[in-house]
Amino acid sequence: MARRKVILLPKVKRILSELGENIKLARLRRKLSAAQVAERANMSRPTLSGIEKGSESVSIGSYLLVLQVLGLEKDFLDVAKDDVLGRKLQDAKLTVKERAPKK
Repeated sequence: MARRKVILLPKVKRILSELGENIKLARLRRKLSAAQVAERANMSRPTLSGIEKGSESVSIGSYLLVLQVLGLEKDFLDVAKDDVLGRKLQDAKLTVKERAPKK
């Protein structure tokens, strides 16, 4: 079975790229080599390189492993923590149907 290519909007690509850059800077601030982080995260150096470039083909679990090696895994819990739009929808008491109607 052929693997489908992930297609992301430019805005999302920029976010992933920034995340990768932040991970790389955190590694450099800790004075860890790419080889050290890759070994501690039990992954190859090309996978770590993909993470630091913000590659969309690297699994989210791999991103989390690198954050764990850097001691930043708790930062992952801040994702979607303050859901402003969700709270506004909840406050407006908008109903959302479970399923689309059958045709």
